[in-house]
Amino acid sequence: MSNHYHLVLHVNAEQAGEWARDEIIRRLHQLFSGNLLSQRYERGEILSKVELTQLDKDIQIWRQRLMDISWFMRVLNESIARQANTEDNCTGRFWEGRFKSQALLDDAAILACMAYVDLNPIRAKLAKTPERSDYTSIKTRIEKAKQASIPAHPKQQPATLFPLVGYPRKEIPEGIPFRLDDYIELVDWTGRVLREDKRGAIPDTLPPILERLHLEGEQWLYLSIHFESPFKGLVGSVYKLKQACQSLGYIRTPGRRACEQLFP
Repeated sequence: MSNHYHLVLHVNAEQAGEWARDEIIRRLHQLFSGNLLSQRYERGEILSKVELTQLDKDIQIWRQRLMDISWFMRVLNESIARQANTEDNCTGRFWEGRFKSQALLDDAAILACMAYVDLNPIRAKLAKTPERSDYTSIKTRIEKAKQASIPAHPKQQPATLFPLVGYPRKEIPEGIPFRLDDYIELVDWTGRVLREDKRGAIPDTLPPILERLHLEGEQWLYLSIHFESPFKGLVGSVYKLKQACQSLGYIRTPGRRACEQLFP
């Protein structure tokens, strides 16, 4: 958008915990220069035992940073701010404040947030259809699907995006637990409803993906327009909300009423 952006992120902490020294250095050097020890290690130079011990201490810090959303946002926002200040020939603070984060606790919350983000240009009347919504994942997915021989196959989906791998099943590959064609249909259906801008525009027949998650049309339309506002940081069914609050040590359950109303 012209003054903000939305991201839906997946952090695979288990995978990051298994990265070897070489993998962490490779990933770090895609973003930063690292330090003298990491540069020498990548060049294949032999390090002493003391140097390797120090390098491994640094690697543990880098491992945490590479799977830390706050660090990711800091790096991303800094690069955008530098580019914007260069274009405007000015200095100083670019962003108004820190980012807002919401934890998506179940499939329905993931689906609602993804669609909310992908439909942002349509709600703002910057685009009429999902395939014309610049800088959105849905446009990238649709363009790639048109070129693929098997569009729904995870390996034929955009490499820069987490793939949609179909509904939960035994030995499901890593990815988003929805079918690509169902998601595209849902975003297109929702975009048409939003452009009508009235309750009576909701069709009687819901997309199959909503029926599977037991989401009603009124609920879904509200989520598609107001996803950010009713929740206090945790989004999902009340059952998942209680589980998350318990694991975080919360005494209260923030956002319970909104989750009860909007997620079955």
